[in-house]
Amino acid sequence: MAQSNIAFLNELLHSVGSRMRQNRFAKPSREKAAVQIGKSCADLLRRTGEASQIAVAEQALAAYTQLTEDEKLQFFQSLLHDYGAEPAEVRRAFATWDADPTQSALAALFNAVEPKRQSLLRALNQAPGATLQLVRMRQDLLRLIRKTPDLAPLDADFSHLFASWFNRGFLVMRKIDWHSPAAILEKLVSYEAVHEIRDWDDLRRRLDPPDRRCYGFFHPATGDEPLIFVEVALCHGIPDAIGPLLSERQQSAEHPDTAVFYSISNCQPGLKGVSFGNFLIKQVVSDLSGELPHIRNFATLSPVPGFAAWLVAQSDPEAERLTAELQEADWQSDPELRDRLEPAVKGWAAQYITQAKNETGAPADPVARFHLGNGASAHRLNWPGDLAESALARAHGVMINYLYEHDRIEARHEAFANDGTVACGPDLRRTLKQHRTTPA
Repeated sequence: MAQSNIAFLNELLHSVGSRMRQNRFAKPSREKAAVQIGKSCADLLRRTGEASQIAVAEQALAAYTQLTEDEKLQFFQSLLHDYGAEPAEVRRAFATWDADPTQSALAALFNAVEPKRQSLLRALNQAPGATLQLVRMRQDLLRLIRKTPDLAPLDADFSHLFASWFNRGFLVMRKIDWHSPAAILEKLVSYEAVHEIRDWDDLRRRLDPPDRRCYGFFHPATGDEPLIFVEVALCHGIPDAIGPLLSERQQSAEHPDTAVFYSISNCQPGLKGVSFGNFLIKQVVSDLSGELPHIRNFATLSPVPGFAAWLVAQSDPEAERLTAELQEADWQSDPELRDRLEPAVKGWAAQYITQAKNETGAPADPVARFHLGNGASAHRLNWPGDLAESALARAHGVMINYLYEHDRIEARHEAFANDGTVACGPDLRRTLKQHRTTPA
């Protein structure tokens, strides 16, 4: 009873405090928001009292929601230029450390080189619900940074803070099923990023049958707002096409031996680059292994979203001919043509997965980067694996299975992290070898 009363009093005090702050700091008009957020941010770093800091942080975040796109750009530029490290302080701290490299001098140097905007973001994060607002603020920044790459140092500050705030140890995994709260189910429909959920019947087919599982990953600071959804199908063998898994006439597997991750949706674009992958895959595998000890294989059925764009960019006559045939010929209704094209499609896709790199030297394909970096192997290419319009446009219908082998995950993760080793299964190695030896 005493605990219940304490909880009630805490809630009451929070409510009263919130109303007082709302009265003191009324929501800014759109016209004043750009000025207001600048004043609030400057004020926030001067204040030391927790209550006043929370109030000013709420005011600043409320003003941010009223900014236009141009005003957001100006705000980010202000953070970049007005809230950096002080060069004179950095020089003094470095000189002190250089003369006498003690631990305290090193700590002072760390403090000097840290941009003041990191302290500002921490102060903003004191407001109730601020963490999710800052995630969405970074989503805006990532959108604007495409046209204004000079903002990259500001994004590095967001990334640095989010890496600690969203430490995987804070994540909570929840099973999602047809009886989960409607608000969570609506978010699953809204955030599904791989295979669109068309309606409630489609959603039920993914959650209700005994051979389906769904997991959501949440963070205490974001409440019921999910970070990631993972959808799983239990099957006989590793599937080679998404259609049967999503079909209205799907049949449940009675004695499945394989768990297939067929959709992993990142719900918060503002957390791009913050890694949860190895943790969440391990969590799901652990849960499934405990519930279903007869499951032997853990694999994905994944898209290859960058393949079509990469193929069309190749200055190779064979690649050019293949692109033209895939775009112009009606291979979907011509089995003979499809059989003729299949070796070339899979061969070029194998080359893309294993050899195409981005500017950092990592695999160019984002899905490959995710799974290979988390200790999976590129197991098998499937064509046609997905005939949805979006999949045809992005990958000519190619899909791939990544295989998670429990006793090899750590070694493959380390090899990928240390020297970029792309682990390949026998099937994909065979496809790649045949592609290399096939005359143009």
